[in-house]
Amino acid sequence: MKQFFKMMFASMLGAMIAFVLLTVVTALLTVGLCVSIASGSSAVPVLPAGESVFRLSLAGSMSDSPADRSLSLLLNENEPLSLKEVLAAIRNAKEQHTIKGIYLDLGVFQTGTAGIDAIRRALTDFRESGKFILAYADNYTQGSYYLASAADQVYLNPQGLLGLTGIASQTLFYRGLMEKAGIEMNVFKVGSYKGAVEPFISDRLSDANREQITSYIQGIWTHVVNGIAESRHIPVATVSGFADEGLFFADPSRAVECQLIDGLKYRSEVEDLLKEKAGQTGKRLKTAGLAKMKKLEKKDRKYRNKVAVVYAEGEITVSSGATLYRQEKCITEALADELRKLKEDEQVKAVVLRVNSPGGSAYVSEQIWKQVAELKKSKPVVVSMGNVAASGGYYISCAADKIVAEAATLTGSIGVFGMFPNLTGLFEKLALGSEVVKTGPYADMGNAARPMTDGEKTLIQGYVERCYRTFLSRCSDGRGMSAGEIDAVGQGRIWTGEQALEAGLVDELGGVERAIELAAELAGIYNYTLITAPEPEDFFVTLLKKQLGETRVSLVRDMLGEEYEYFRTLQQLRSTYGIQARIPYDVKPL
Repeated sequence: MKQFFKMMFASMLGAMIAFVLLTVVTALLTVGLCVSIASGSSAVPVLPAGESVFRLSLAGSMSDSPADRSLSLLLNENEPLSLKEVLAAIRNAKEQHTIKGIYLDLGVFQTGTAGIDAIRRALTDFRESGKFILAYADNYTQGSYYLASAADQVYLNPQGLLGLTGIASQTLFYRGLMEKAGIEMNVFKVGSYKGAVEPFISDRLSDANREQITSYIQGIWTHVVNGIAESRHIPVATVSGFADEGLFFADPSRAVECQLIDGLKYRSEVEDLLKEKAGQTGKRLKTAGLAKMKKLEKKDRKYRNKVAVVYAEGEITVSSGATLYRQEKCITEALADELRKLKEDEQVKAVVLRVNSPGGSAYVSEQIWKQVAELKKSKPVVVSMGNVAASGGYYISCAADKIVAEAATLTGSIGVFGMFPNLTGLFEKLALGSEVVKTGPYADMGNAARPMTDGEKTLIQGYVERCYRTFLSRCSDGRGMSAGEIDAVGQGRIWTGEQALEAGLVDELGGVERAIELAAELAGIYNYTLITAPEPEDFFVTLLKKQLGETRVSLVRDMLGEEYEYFRTLQQLRSTYGIQARIPYDVKPL
């Protein structure tokens, strides 16, 4: 009887799986047929005349490159935001003669200052075509207001907040907690400013670390304040004074008095204004959203010569091994493989490497650096830096022919470190014992159940110093500077893009568009097709690989709420392997 029920259950399960797969495949075939029919048309897509306003709704986080959409499509959720697609949509809106303006509808929008700068440039270019931009939000975060300030008019909910507060950096220290748990961290590093290890060995910032944090957050804040003041045509003192006086909690009319906001309106009033500006006469505002606008790319002629854009985004890790707690983008040796393919592709005449990474594994960084250096021998390589391209992120960038960074990019952090725990105290608290039989003095090196010997510490410190010298030599060769000159601006110190330009670590300021232009110039080509490498995976393969992991991560985030980020950090520490070249902080949006 048990065997009967087992067979029956297996049959039912098989039938259910077959039904689900059949349903998905049918849906995919239907979508594929629709796409084939649509792509068969040679006409350039044009919006209906009534949709004369591009509604750019920005909320949530934004990556540089398009994220996997398998789960969002399956669950009918909003698509993840990507900088690449937002910029393309704004460019398409400028070229569509039916689009009269942009409705910048802002929620809690989270991205780095460098990403916002890229969008602001695109909006400024849009305005120069003679079209209007109007921004609205119930509450402006600092980042969303910095973006909104590029609009012709900025409106706020009559009961809303303008969260212009300034920039702060907080460091959490674990030493006290570790001492209570009986854990001691053995730290090995090179670089006076390499603060990544400080939370594990101290309860306060070192003077050098405090100096660099003060320098780069003040640099970014000055950049933001100046940008707002220039766009709003008001004094810099007015912008900084609003933040310093705590007026973000004052009556919103104060924001209007300071000319930071053009008026206090409800959404319906703003949409009536938009209808008037766009010449619409209907009862409701007709708009085209991001999903539609980004598809209206002008069908340019295809050229044999190609410029490839490769996205390197996330931590640099030995394995992409997605877990229940980690589904973020990461950089592995697969990037090195992709660079090798581009070197062999004779139609690709230049490569733009878009780097948005805090660094990570020094070993993987070296592998990628090697392939950048090899690729450079056969065709120009230009690096475009995003919000952060520091430590390992700079390591994989330094061999390029040219480096283009945003003014607010965080870069540099040329330094390395390693950490090894001593769990002797924890073992005592748990009444655990350990005994080792070995063939030589270093056979159990790294054993956390005993203190490190002086000889072991000397060996590891020497190894870390050798890694740092290698890092210096890579930067020295790539930048055409002496090792001493690199060391003077290295030592683990973080620089903004503007500061890095002065220090000789980058060549010019700008976005990925400028990097593409520069790559084409270096290759001596003027007519080319722009491609993204690698090509996106097949939808069905991506669906099978990603949907379960994304669902589980979503559940964990919902359960842990704000504590999820701390939990994720602990998981990252568990998976950290070997010597690290990583920025000391997780960079949070404005």
